[in-house]
Amino acid sequence: MRHLSILFFALISAAYAQKAPYDVFPEAKPPYYRVRYEASTQQGGLIFPVNYTIWVPAGVEKLRGVIVHQHGCGEGSCKSGLTGAFDLHWQALAKKHDCALLAPAYEMKEKEECQMWCDPRNGSAEAFKQCLVDLGKQSGHPELSQIPWALWGHSGGGHWAGGMVLTHPERVAAAWLRSGVPLLTTNPDRSTIKTHTIPDAALSVPIMCNPGTKEGVTVKEGRFAGVWPSNEAFFTAMRAKGALVGVAVDPLTAHECGNQRYMAIAWLDACLAARLPNESGGKLKAMDPKKAWLAPLLGTAATAYSEYKGDANKAVWLPDEKTAKAWMHYVKDTAVPDVTPPPAPTNLVVMGNKLEWSAEADLESGIAHFIIERDGEQIATVPDQAKNPFGRPIFQGLQYSDTPNNPLVSMNFVDAKAKAGTSHKYRVISVNTVGLKSH
Repeated sequence: MRHLSILFFALISAAYAQKAPYDVFPEAKPPYYRVRYEASTQQGGLIFPVNYTIWVPAGVEKLRGVIVHQHGCGEGSCKSGLTGAFDLHWQALAKKHDCALLAPAYEMKEKEECQMWCDPRNGSAEAFKQCLVDLGKQSGHPELSQIPWALWGHSGGGHWAGGMVLTHPERVAAAWLRSGVPLLTTNPDRSTIKTHTIPDAALSVPIMCNPGTKEGVTVKEGRFAGVWPSNEAFFTAMRAKGALVGVAVDPLTAHECGNQRYMAIAWLDACLAARLPNESGGKLKAMDPKKAWLAPLLGTAATAYSEYKGDANKAVWLPDEKTAKAWMHYVKDTAVPDVTPPPAPTNLVVMGNKLEWSAEADLESGIAHFIIERDGEQIATVPDQAKNPFGRPIFQGLQYSDTPNNPLVSMNFVDAKAKAGTSHKYRVISVNTVGLKSH
């Protein structure tokens, strides 16, 4: 069977291209920092210009890791990377683990060859490592160049993230591969894509393959049909060697990211809790095999490792019971449950009839919208109607590669019906994407 060529990824971008040029992005001032590199003229260097934007949580003396949110191939997806570090939901995960959140944005044109960045051996790995040095100097966190990476990638970004596991396994805490995997020598394509071998060190890195069901699982024809065969080949080869690889098929989507973040963040949360060193600069810890759960490939029920009846080296690997139970909900209908309310907004400032505030996202379910109360009565929601063409409506909106809409939305509201000269008491309430309200 012919496996997915990386050339495929360029085909999806035209319909989702952003109109703004690459120099239209949110301003990077602390806690955000940015570096940009021109295209390399050196042999083996990165042939595309690239921006890297990083967010650093306040109050962290030394960072313990870097979470990388990597967009996919094509001009539209590359432009969407410009807002990746500003995602409140992904910031909540980073803050919990004293990590920075980094988002690259490669400046490729529509018909240029994506493989020239999404294969990390073509200069993007070296550019990435250099950005950590330079951003470390900017932010006052020189440890950025030494600490572990947690990698999330969509499409060609999944190819990149998986390639980084196979070429830099000692640095990767975990990797989530949405609709894209690297090509292995054991399962070569008939294309000219360069393949990877599997180093022993990569076998201890938790990896999740996350294709949409319409990418070859239930829909066998069309543009995306090759994604599942590639994922299956990668999973089979890695698990045969005992690698910690799982599969979470999105039951609702094709190549779009859908509701995957509610599972990806939960899975990365578990992996980071288990693997990150207690102090910055320490070595990554090994996953505890006694806590693992297993499930049959394309199945929907998981059991504890000790109770699994099938061949463990052909089974989906999951890090622990909590994550396995979330996974069982996700592969059924993506409705990962959440029973905890989101954090309450802070720093509410009222200037005449204009309100401004700050808010952190709920780790489990993000932010859907805000409720505005005046004198104890609800007068508005912000936004009026949250939208997301790819999944649950969220406050920041969502682009194709799982990043906030550009330009970013602001946390403010103008009470046009407030009576001049009258004092009012206002309250802002966060509502997460399962409908729970902050206290």
